[in-house]
Amino acid sequence: MNDFSFDNLQRAPDVEAPNLFAFDATDRLLLDTAAGAITGTPEGVVVIGDHYGALTIGAAALHGARAIRTHQDPLSGERALTANAESVDLADSFTHHPLDEALLADARCVLLQLPRSLAALDEIAWTIACYADPGVTVFAGGRVKHMTTAMNGVLARHFGTVSAGLARQKSRILTASNPLPTPVSGFPVEEKHDVGLSAQLILRAFGSTFGAAKLDAGTRYLLPSLAEARAAGHAIDLGSGNGTIAAYLALTRPALTVTATDQSASAVSSSRATAEANGVGDRISAVRDDALSSRPASSTELIVLNPPFHLEGTVHSGIALKLFADAGRVLRSGGELWTVWNSHLQYRTPLGTMVGPTRQVARNPKFTVTVSTAR
Repeated sequence: MNDFSFDNLQRAPDVEAPNLFAFDATDRLLLDTAAGAITGTPEGVVVIGDHYGALTIGAAALHGARAIRTHQDPLSGERALTANAESVDLADSFTHHPLDEALLADARCVLLQLPRSLAALDEIAWTIACYADPGVTVFAGGRVKHMTTAMNGVLARHFGTVSAGLARQKSRILTASNPLPTPVSGFPVEEKHDVGLSAQLILRAFGSTFGAAKLDAGTRYLLPSLAEARAAGHAIDLGSGNGTIAAYLALTRPALTVTATDQSASAVSSSRATAEANGVGDRISAVRDDALSSRPASSTELIVLNPPFHLEGTVHSGIALKLFADAGRVLRSGGELWTVWNSHLQYRTPLGTMVGPTRQVARNPKFTVTVSTAR
């Protein structure tokens, strides 16, 4: 018998803080609502969007699910699930998968933590309807404050039956079944943007990529300043998202190779698609990584970063500080970290501490661009 308890779940290697939790009431409600479906098809369970392992481990420990297939977009979520499962001797109860046919083939019960993005939900729902067993039931849960009726509409595009359950502890479950014939996927989406180049910059994005194929306002403000960045043979776009910075660097510096790195599987795919759309796919390598954990110390000359300022909807500086620290570790002495950040966040001091001397390059009422030189 295992010792599973929701209270023992950890977020590591993600940021730990008193106001950040490894599970929520939605995890409990999903497992309670889907209990019969899980026990009725213990080898046909798929989990999508599990934050840190509560759904996957709970399905195995509480309801006897076996050979669970799970998809988590963030790499930190995958690693947290693995660590939490190992702590209760359930590491062999599941396997990690991309969002693809192998994840959903013959699935009869899908547990889904609803994403905030309707685009992400659309791509997930399309993939389930396309590849799961025709008798599949999808249990999609979320916090009521983050749910909208538009989510019902997205699910209804892909399933013949969609119903909403009663709320419990400020969470609610949408249940979908009877998958509909599926048209061709609408992903990646594509947009074109004027950024001062001879041709428009083409951005592509899959559903779970933050900001979709739009040009982030902070990134737009940063791009012209990159002409002042030091000469380098290789650069890193840290937290690459849809690959804007990586593609811009490759287009403006024909001899440069770029590594676009993000912990989001969707973002990595988007960065790769953006590079190919702009004809620089041969000089951009898109890599999924937790910050820069796979890269050796003192190995890079130039890093560019537009850091996130939130974690799961909570404004929190933890992720930005983690990225600053890793950039400082990976930069060679004299290497540069170029960063754009919301001016009110006052990141100049931690950048100076974690990377090296930091100077302001540009500033407007909303954004600040800095360059930090590694010691």
